[in-house]
Amino acid sequence: MFGSLFEEEGEGYSLAPSGGRVVKGEGEPPPPRGRVNLSGIKNQGGTCYLNSLLQTLLFTPEFREELFSLGPKELGCLEDKDKPEAKVRVIPLELQRLFARLLLVDQQSASTTDLTDSFGWNNSEESRQHDVQELNRILFSALEHSLVDTSGSAFIQRLYHGTTVNSILCKECGNISQRQEDFLDLTVCVRGVCGLEGALWDMFVEEEMFEGSNLYRCGQCDQLVTAAKSAKLRKLPPFLTVSLLRFNFDFARCERYKETGRYTFPLTINLRPFCEQTEDEDSEYSYELFSVIIHKGGCYGGHYHVYIKDMDHLGLWEPPEEDTKPKVQKKEVRVYPELEKDDPLSVLSSIIAQEESRSVLLDQLGQRLMDKIGSSWSKKYRKLHGPIGKFLQNHSDVFVLVNNGTWVALKANPPSPVTQPSSPAHLTPGSSSTPDPVHNNTANHLPEPGLETEPKTAPEPQGSHWFDLNDSTVTSIHERDVEKMYQGKESAYMLFYRKTLLRRPSGALRNPGYQVPPHLLEMAEEENRRLQQRREAFEASNNSVELRLHLAPHYRLENGALKPISIEQKEATNLTFDRCRTVGDLRMIIYQKQDFWEGDMALTVARSLPAGLHLYNTLTDDEVSLYSAGILSGTDLFVWNGREVCGATVQTGAEWEPVLLTVVRPSLGEEEEGEGEGVGEEGGSGLTKQSRGFAGRVTLGEVREALGEPQESLLCQEKRGGEGGGASGWRVFPPGDMQRTLKELALKDGDALLVLEPQTQDSSVFSVSGDMVTVTTPSDCRWLLVEYRPERRRRGGGEEEEERMRAKVPASGNMLLCEVKQRAIAELQLQEHLAGVACCLRQVDRTGKLLPPVCEELNVRDAGVRLMTSLSLCPGMAPKDTQLFLYFSVGTASSSGLEGEIIVERSSTVKQCLKKMLESARLEGDGWHLRRLNWCEEVGEALMDEEASLSELKMSHGDALVITEGRLPPKGFLKLSVWLYVEPSSVVSMETEVNGMAAGSTEGQRLEDMTTVGGAMVELRTVGQVEISEEATLEELKTQVLTLPELQYVCVPTPAFLRVWQLEGQRLTRILRGQQHTLRKLKLSSGVEFCVQQLLREEDLGPKEVLLRIQMGVPGERGYYPPEDLVWDASRDPSPRSLRSALASTYGLSPDSLLLAKHQPHTHTWETFSNWSQQVSKRKKKKKAESLLGAPFHLKDGDIIGVKNLLIDNNRDFSTQQDEQRLREEKEQRRKGGQGVGAEVETNRGVGPEKKMGPIKTRKSEVALSINVGVFR
Repeated sequence: MFGSLFEEEGEGYSLAPSGGRVVKGEGEPPPPRGRVNLSGIKNQGGTCYLNSLLQTLLFTPEFREELFSLGPKELGCLEDKDKPEAKVRVIPLELQRLFARLLLVDQQSASTTDLTDSFGWNNSEESRQHDVQELNRILFSALEHSLVDTSGSAFIQRLYHGTTVNSILCKECGNISQRQEDFLDLTVCVRGVCGLEGALWDMFVEEEMFEGSNLYRCGQCDQLVTAAKSAKLRKLPPFLTVSLLRFNFDFARCERYKETGRYTFPLTINLRPFCEQTEDEDSEYSYELFSVIIHKGGCYGGHYHVYIKDMDHLGLWEPPEEDTKPKVQKKEVRVYPELEKDDPLSVLSSIIAQEESRSVLLDQLGQRLMDKIGSSWSKKYRKLHGPIGKFLQNHSDVFVLVNNGTWVALKANPPSPVTQPSSPAHLTPGSSSTPDPVHNNTANHLPEPGLETEPKTAPEPQGSHWFDLNDSTVTSIHERDVEKMYQGKESAYMLFYRKTLLRRPSGALRNPGYQVPPHLLEMAEEENRRLQQRREAFEASNNSVELRLHLAPHYRLENGALKPISIEQKEATNLTFDRCRTVGDLRMIIYQKQDFWEGDMALTVARSLPAGLHLYNTLTDDEVSLYSAGILSGTDLFVWNGREVCGATVQTGAEWEPVLLTVVRPSLGEEEEGEGEGVGEEGGSGLTKQSRGFAGRVTLGEVREALGEPQESLLCQEKRGGEGGGASGWRVFPPGDMQRTLKELALKDGDALLVLEPQTQDSSVFSVSGDMVTVTTPSDCRWLLVEYRPERRRRGGGEEEEERMRAKVPASGNMLLCEVKQRAIAELQLQEHLAGVACCLRQVDRTGKLLPPVCEELNVRDAGVRLMTSLSLCPGMAPKDTQLFLYFSVGTASSSGLEGEIIVERSSTVKQCLKKMLESARLEGDGWHLRRLNWCEEVGEALMDEEASLSELKMSHGDALVITEGRLPPKGFLKLSVWLYVEPSSVVSMETEVNGMAAGSTEGQRLEDMTTVGGAMVELRTVGQVEISEEATLEELKTQVLTLPELQYVCVPTPAFLRVWQLEGQRLTRILRGQQHTLRKLKLSSGVEFCVQQLLREEDLGPKEVLLRIQMGVPGERGYYPPEDLVWDASRDPSPRSLRSALASTYGLSPDSLLLAKHQPHTHTWETFSNWSQQVSKRKKKKKAESLLGAPFHLKDGDIIGVKNLLIDNNRDFSTQQDEQRLREEKEQRRKGGQGVGAEVETNRGVGPEKKMGPIKTRKSEVALSINVGVFR
C-alpha cells in the first residue's frame, strides 16, 4: 500500500553496519525485565510498526487465548516443518512461541526473527518500514489462511468482524436500496474533522443528497430522482479497530503531507447513534479504549510505538519518575546534613531507607546519589572506597543484594514479596505474580507465616495500568498521557476499542501463564533456566579487554583509507579496560589521558585492512557497557570528532571498506621515483604496477576518474591469475559496469586492473577482440610522436595546407619538454624554416582539437603528458610555469566562437587581463567587463572583483572568458531591470502619451510582453534599468525608479502609491513589502527584474497581508464580474472563515452565504474552500484552524478567488467555458502526442509555474508489504 513511505529515519540504536541486524557480543545474556515486569520487542532495523501491532494483539487477552487454544494436533510441530509431507502451520506456531516468551521469559525484550522468517521476509524487508494499518489487514489475512480447516479458522471473524449497511432512499416513491459491507477495521477521515465522534457522525448520521445535476436512477421508478444516501453500523464486533487517515496528498504541490492537527478520541464511546438497531441496552454499544498505536515523524519517515492498557494487570504499574522526582529531592534536602556527605555508608543507607519498599534498583542507586549530594560516586568516593558494587559487598552486614544482584536492600529490612518485582520464570498457569520463595535470595528474611497479614497495597490511582511499549523499552504512563497524542508530529494513528461487557476472569488477573499450553510453559521454564546459567557464567568471566586506540591527529585519509602521517610514529596506544564498564567511562578515561584533546570525541570501531585503517560503527550510547556494545579484546577503536580527519570527510560502514587494487599500465620505461607505491617494471611483461586503494562503494567510473583517465579509456580485469601483461588475456569491463560499485563487481584486495588509454587502443601494443584484450607490450616504449602543422597558405585565390610532418622522438618521464621540442625540430629538419619563429607543443584530443600549449619548463611527467602519445608543434608562445593560457571571445552569445588566445601571468588582476584582451581584440573604451564561459559553453557569471588576481579566482589553463559590453556596478550595488504594469483600462489611453515621449523607440522595444492577472489581460513594458546600493530601502528604490525617462508621465504624490512586483520569467510572483526594508533584506540580487504598478491610494502591506484578486460570480451564468483587489490580513486568523468574513464585510453579505474557491491556472480548475466550521467546546477553546497559507491552498499575492452568493446563485460549479475549452484543447493535444495547447498559451502569456522545479530528492522505491502463507486446504 504505502511501501517504504514510512522508512525509518534514525530509529532505535544499532551498532551493526548499515543494512545489518544488531549483533551483541557472543555469549552475552540479554538483560532481565525492568521494574514494570513487562517484556519489549527488539527492533530489527525498521520493524517498530510490527512490534506495536504485536504488543496490541498480545494485550488483547481474548485474541491471545484463542491462539493458545490451538494445539499441536491442529497446527503441527515446528520440528517437522522441513518434512515435505507434513503440513505445519508455521505462522501461528511462531506467534504462539513469541507470545509465550513475552509473557513468561525473564528478558528485557524478545526477538521477532523467527516470526519474520516465517513471513518469508529477508534482511532488507526487516530494515524497511511499512504502514501499520496495512500490516494489520495483511497479518489477519495470513492468519485466516494459515488456520483453514482448524477450530480457530473463524476466530478473527468472531473478534473483529462487523458489518455496515449503505442505504439509498428514493424521495419520489420511498423505495430503499441497501447494500451490506463487511469490515475488520473502520477507516475514518482526519482532515477537516475535530475528532472521532465527528468523523463517525459524518459517516453514519449525515445524509448525502442526490439532487440538481447529480440525480439518482431509482430501480423502481426507472427514472432520475432526488434521493438520500446514508450508512449505518449493522453488526458491532467485540473489538473495534479504527484507522486514522493522517496521511494525505497535496495535488497542488504534488507531495504527501501528514495531518498534525488536533483530533480527539474518547476513552469510552457509545455507538448507539451510529447503529441501525438501537433497541438493546447501552452496554451493548459501549466500548472502552485499550490501545493506541502512535506515529512520530512525517510522511516520509518516523517511528511507531504504542500506549496499551493492561487489562489483566500483568505488569507492575508505578507512577512515572517525573511524578516522584520532586518529592525525593524535597526529602533529601531535609534529611541530609552537610557533615554526613563524607560518609558513604550513612548516605547510601539513608537513600535506601527513604524508599517505601526499603530497596533500590542497583542501576538507579548512582542517580539517586547524584540527586542527593550533587556528585557521582566516581568523583566523591571511588578513590577511597573503590567501585560502588564492591563497597556494597564489603558491607554485607548492612546491605543485601537480591534478585540476582539487580536490587539492593538494607539487611534489617529486606524487600517483602509483595513489593518485590516478580520473576516470570516461576509463574505457572494457576499461580499469581508473587515470586516463589525458593528462588528468592531473601527467603530467610521473610515474615513468619503466623504474622503474615494481607499485603498493604496502596489504592491504585485512577487511570493506572497504562504502559508505553516502545520496542525494547516499556514504561508506565498515566491515562491522561493518552490525550497528549491528539495532535502534533507524534500523534495517534490507530485506535483499538473493546466492548465494556467483556469481563476478565479472576484467574487471569496478575497471572501471565493463564491459558498458556503446557508445552509452551515448559519451553519458557527451560529458556529461563538457560538464561540464568548464562548470566552466572557471564558474571564469573574475565571482564578485562585489551583495546588499541588510534588517535585522529596521527592519521590522514588517503585513497579511501586512513594511514599514519608518519611512518616512525606509533600507530596505536594499548589500553586495558573493564568491559563491564560503560562507553561513557571509557570516553572519560581517554579524555583524562589526552590533555590536548578539544571538542567532541567519537569512538568508532576500526579494523586494519590491506588498504589501511577503516572505520565501522560508532559507539553512541554512553550508558551501554562495552560487552553489550560488542567490544572484545583486541578491538581497534578510532578516536576522532565523528565527522572528519585532517579536514577530509570519512565514510564509515562495511559498504565503504577500501579495496587495494593493483593498477596496471603500459611501461613508460623510466624509473618511477617518488611515486610512493608504484613499482615500474622494464622488459618482461612491459607493464608497470601500482597499488592503489579505493572505497568499496565507489563505482568503476569514479575509479577511472580518480586515475585521471578520460571516459574513452578501457578498464580491464585479468582473466586468469598470473602476473598480468605479456600474452595473458584481460576482460574489458562493459559500459554498464561503470555504474556498479567495486563491491558489486566482487573486486577484492590484490586484484589487477589494466588501464588502456584511447591513443593506445589502436596501436600494435594491444589487440582488442570483442571484450578481450591481449597485451603484447614491447620492452621499449619510450617515445613521443610530434606532428608539425604548418600554417595554411593562399595560392591562386584558395587555401592549401601543406602536408603534415611527423617524427617519433625518444623520451622519458624526466625529460624536459623544451628538449623534446628541440629534438623534434632536429628530426623534422625545421631549423631554418622556424628560425626566429616562436613555436610551442600542444596536446590533441580525440576529435583533433588542439589543447592549450604545455609548459616547456616542466618535464614530461609533471606536465601530465603520457608517453606513446602525440603532440603537435604549432606557432605561438609557450606559457611559463607562472603564466596562464586563456581563450577569449567578444559578445554575449556563445555562438560567437572563441576568437582569441592570450597568455597572462597568474598574478595578473582581472582588470589587467581585460585590458590585455581589449588590446588584442582592438577594442577601445572602458565600458566592458569579463564573464566566465561555463562547461556547456554558455555565458556565465561576471567577474565582479576586478582587483582580484586570476589565481585567487582559481583560473586554470584553457579556461574561456567572454568580453561583454557594459560596466559592472560598483561593489555593493545592484543593477535591476524595471518594467511597467499597465492596467487593461489604461492601455489605450496611455498609448498616445508613451508614443509621444518615446517617439524614436520601436514597437519591439516598447511593448515587451503580455500576461494575465485575475483573468484580465495586462501589459508589461520595459522602462530601463536602475543601479542602486543593496543597502538602499524599498522606498528609495521606488523614488529612483520614478526618475527614469520612460516614467515621466507617471505622477504619484508619494512612493507609497507604487506597488512593486518581483518578476520571474515575465510572471508576477510576489509583492515587495516594507518601505524601510533594505534590498538585501528583501533578498534582491543583481539582474533581478521587477515591475511597478501605479495605485490610486497609498499601500504598505504587512508581512501576513495577502493581495487577492476577487471575482464575484454572475448569477445564473458561468462567468464573473471584473476582478477587484482585496487586501486580506491573515496575521491573526488565516482560516477560510476569516477570509469569508472579510469578503462578507466588503460586499455587505452574510458569511454563511458565501462559497469560495481558488483558481488553479495551470490545470484550469477551481479548488473550493470548505464551508464546514469546527465546533469547539467551552473547555477546549484553543483549536488550530485550517490555514489557507499552508497546504493544500498556499494562498499568495495575485491569486484569483472566485465568490458565489448562494442566496441568489445555486450553481456551485466555478468552472467557466474558457476553462473547459482549455482542457479540451490540452486533451486533444495529448491524444495527438504533443504538448498541451494550454501549456503553450500559458508559456507565451507568462502564466506558468511560479518557479522552476528544483531537483526532486530521490527516495527508495516503494515495495508492497506481503506475508507468504502455505496451502492447508
